[in-house]
Amino acid sequence: MDVRETSLPGVLVIEPRVFSDPRGFFLETFSARRYAEKNIRGPFVQDNWSHSVKGTLRGLHYQVQQSQGKLVQVMNGRIFDVAVDLRQDSPTFGRWEAEILSAENKKQFFIPPGFAHGFLVLSETADFVYKCTDYYAPEHDRTLLWNDETVGVEWPSVENLILSEKDKQGTPLKTAECFPTTPEPSAHVLTTRENPLSKTSFRSERIT
Repeated sequence: MDVRETSLPGVLVIEPRVFSDPRGFFLETFSARRYAEKNIRGPFVQDNWSHSVKGTLRGLHYQVQQSQGKLVQVMNGRIFDVAVDLRQDSPTFGRWEAEILSAENKKQFFIPPGFAHGFLVLSETADFVYKCTDYYAPEHDRTLLWNDETVGVEWPSVENLILSEKDKQGTPLKTAECFPTTPEPSAHVLTTRENPLSKTSFRSERIT
């Protein structure tokens, strides 16, 4: 796979190696060992799938605690994917980076903890999947205003923009809760336990 750095430290664009033939194609969407070699480290503890129609804008979301790193990709359709640096100790605080992700280009976008994330659907529909380094925690969930003038994300123009009420009421950067320092990597580890059938199963524990 090819990994490209962006203008935001830690935010990466991944182009997996695709094996194609007359039957179709095959690619690895994740390998812990290979991705760790490229500074994309988990463990990833939650996978999410979002289906959206054209013009849907989701974001810009982040968690002030249990900050989530995200490895994102599109299985169907095309989106404009955005990361905003909310790490106050970062030289790129308040800046944004974007990438077009589609089922055709098969690119992935890695967004480490400490960033707000959102996307805009450009195709008729889109299926967006992503891996997270921490669990969803609604009590820590925050929304940065999608069109904040200080951040200045240059969203593509679409007809009939669709936002949730929550996202319409996002907080401007100047009053948003941000990260005073870069969040530590995920504190989760995978441990084993015996299940009633005497087969090994796995669970995730947070180190405190």
